[in-house]
Order: sequence, then structure tokens, then C-alpha cells
Amino acid sequence: MPGSPTTPESLATTPGELEERANAAATAFVEWSTLAPRTRARALVAAADALDAAADELIPIAMRETGLTEARLRGELKRTAVQLRLFADVVIDGEYLDVRIDYADPQFTLGPRPDLRRVLTPLGPVLNFSGSNFPFAFSVAGGDTASALAAGCSVIVKVHSGHPELSQRTGDVVAAALVGAGAPSNTLQLIVGQEQGVAMLRHPRIRAGSFTGSIHAGRLLADVAAARPDPIPFYGELGSVNPQFVTRAKLDEDLESICEGFVASVASSAGQFCTKPGFLFVSDAAAAGESIRVAAEAVSEHRMLNPRIAQGYQQRRAEVLATPGVEVLVPGTVRFDGDGQGWVTPTIVSTTVATLASSGPRLLDESFGPLAVVVQYEDESQLADLARRLFPGNLTGGVHALLDESSPELVALIDQLRQCSGRVLFNGWPTGVAVTPAMQHGGPWPATTNDAGTSVGTAAIGRFLRGVSYQNVPQHLLPMVLRDDNPWGVPQRVARAGESTTWGERAS
Repeated sequence: MPGSPTTPESLATTPGELEERANAAATAFVEWSTLAPRTRARALVAAADALDAAADELIPIAMRETGLTEARLRGELKRTAVQLRLFADVVIDGEYLDVRIDYADPQFTLGPRPDLRRVLTPLGPVLNFSGSNFPFAFSVAGGDTASALAAGCSVIVKVHSGHPELSQRTGDVVAAALVGAGAPSNTLQLIVGQEQGVAMLRHPRIRAGSFTGSIHAGRLLADVAAARPDPIPFYGELGSVNPQFVTRAKLDEDLESICEGFVASVASSAGQFCTKPGFLFVSDAAAAGESIRVAAEAVSEHRMLNPRIAQGYQQRRAEVLATPGVEVLVPGTVRFDGDGQGWVTPTIVSTTVATLASSGPRLLDESFGPLAVVVQYEDESQLADLARRLFPGNLTGGVHALLDESSPELVALIDQLRQCSGRVLFNGWPTGVAVTPAMQHGGPWPATTNDAGTSVGTAAIGRFLRGVSYQNVPQHLLPMVLRDDNPWGVPQRVARAGESTTWGERAS
């Protein structure tokens, strides 16, 4: 195909190379996981600095391979570097280790207690499957890689076929920076090929997996991880439609701003975000439709990530448009150029609650691209139940209401979104995920394979750690973080002898 990047199959990792890289990752893990916190942190910062320095080389490659704009990619590369620096601070702080020390207590209320010391320890080599729609932030040096490295794990990245050249150059830049700052060789490595990724997921050296992609592929990989003789954790970020609910009062007061924000969020980067709002519930679809049409007229044509994704979007769009009971508000366009790349403008349709509920997957499934559905409801009292029945698992759910609204229906809706979403938004749009400690980017199935985890925010480090307790171990044989002199200065939660006799008193 003219203009296509070198196909990853021509660079596919051989079985012998897979074995070498798995063993090398295991060797690197032994050293990397025991380095002093400041050494690991300096290596993460060095990787961030190296990405910043290489921006003018990496951005043009990313633009060519993905079709994303320079402004979008520069912002994403900055986010990637910020993630690495954020986790450097997490490593130095040490709170993520959750160190607990219970001193020996001969007078313990349940009988003599031994000296017990618990810490979270890194799992081992991690396999990260890159995402296509974030060639920096969820790819070679993205959030999964950053959090696994911060945890003390070595990382192998399965390169995404949509941006192979960018992946290789990013890997070269980051791996060299890590080693130059004191990390062992092979702390970060790459592999190429779909079958190779599955084979590596099965390798006994790999102790956890992470993935950003489709529900179908994510479920297959999760099953592979679970079916191993020694099952391992697998953290997949899969599908989400991120429903948005607008109260009648909010629509009456802010109709135009709601519709403009909705269209902008749907159309951003051709709708190729896992946080794109797929559904907008309003009390007056006709009024919203007029404002949505006006806003959509200003949206320029945008290239999709690659021909395969564009073809999939074209098929999904045709399925939605052919669904009985659907009215087209904005028809949108799909055009393929001479290189097979797809160029699109937003398609937005409307329907009723009854049609949406009866259509099943034809409407409710995710549309990866700039397509969304406006749904007219009759009464706000039905919104919480609709969220429960139709949207059991999402990365986000949103409410748009006036600041002084506090009806029982609104309270019930927000509570239901808490149960079926990882992030609940108020008067905001879900595209744009802040890289910050309190962020939760995960949710119930099918948003993720494990809704206890997050792939953004400092809590992401917890996916690649497990607890270990040491009982009556002499000081000189304990890990540094568990010793009384605490040479690394990490926070320690200490339970001293005699405390058990006062347990429960604070409740009175």
C-alpha cells in the first residue's frame, strides 16, 4: 500500500529473540528492583528529559504514521514526560510501598505476637501491549510502562502495528536514557508481532500484563493470562461509551454551550479516544439537534489512525445509520484517499430511550470514531435506571446540571454512575484525562478487565506490586525499607507493643 510504514511482520521478533528478551528482562529486574529509590527516580527523569530532547525527531514520525496533528502529538509527548517525572516523585516518597511494622508483643490480646513487617514488592518483568490511539501516552513509554518501571519492574513492550517506526525510536531513546542514568541493560525492551505478543504473555518469566485496545483482543489476552499454568494479573483497558446526562434545567439554560462541548469532545482526534462521549441524554432532542448541527459544520475533516481502524469505523457507522428508529442529525462523511487512509467528519444521530433499549448492541456498542447518539428521555426519574441497565461498565459517566440542583433524581443518577464508572464528571467532558495523583482511569467490565486498577494517576503503580510479610527476620537480613534505621527514609506505619488492648476505643 503506497505510503504505508514498514509492516511490523517484516521486523517480527524471532522465537530465539523472544527467549533472550524474556531472560534479559528477568536479569534486569533483579538489579532494577533493588536500586535505591533516588537512583530509580533519576532514571525515570532522565527518560523524560530524553523524550523532550527528541521531540523534533519523534513528532514528524508520529504525524506520518498516525495522522494526528502536531499540536495534539506535542501535547501528548509532554504528558508522557510528565508521567515519568510524576512517578519519579512517587518512588522517592515511598508511600506507595505501604510499609507496616508490627513490633513483637508478648502481651498481644490474642496471644504473643511475633515481629511482623510488611511491604509491597515488585512483581517481576511486565509485558505491555501498546495502544494505537495514543502513540506516546499509552505506547512504549506511556503510563503502563512508567508505572511498572516505578514499581521496580523491568518492562517488555509489544509494539503496536500502527506506529512501528515511532515505537522503535521511542524505545531507543528511553532505553538509552535509563541505562545512562544507572538502570541495568534491558530494563526496557521491545518485541514485534501479534503472535509474538501472545507467546511472550505465556512465558513464565512474565509476571503481569497490560493492554490498551479492543474488547475482543483484550478478552483473548486476559484469557491467555488466566489460562497459564501460573496465572498472572492482566490489566486491560478495553471499551467505553461514557454516557452523558443533561438535566432539563441545564439544557434550558446552557443549550448552545452543551451542544458545542459535546461536538468538540466527539470530534476531537476523529473520535479516537476511549473517553469519547458516545451518548448524550437530553430532554429535548430537537432543540439540541439544531445546535449540534451548527457546531458540527465547523469541524474539519480528520484522518483516522490507520486504514484498518477507518474501515472498521465505516462498517460500524453503516450499522448505526441502518438501525430502525434512528434519525440523522449530522450525516458526517467517510473518505478514503489513494493510500487507503480514511478521512472523516462527525456523524451524530438521535433516537428515543425505547429504541436504544430495544436495539441492543446495534446502538449500545462502542463506535470508535467520531460517531455519537443523542437520546431523548421523558423524565429525569428514569435516568439512574437507564444508567444501571444500559451502561454497566464505563471509564467515565457525566452529569450536566445547574450548580444549585439537588433533586433526588440527580442524587440517584450520580450514585449510579459511581457504581458503573471509574470517573464521574460534573459539567465537563470526558476527553482529556489529567495526569495527577487522584485520577482514576478504569472501570467495571467491559471498560477494563480489572476494575480495581487504574492506568493513569499514581495509584497505577499498585498493579505491579504484591505484599510480602517478614516474620522475626533479623535486621541485617530485612529489606532496607523494613529496617528500624530506615536508611531510605520511606514512611513506616508502626504498631507498637501494647496497642491491641486499646483497639476499638476510638469508636466509642
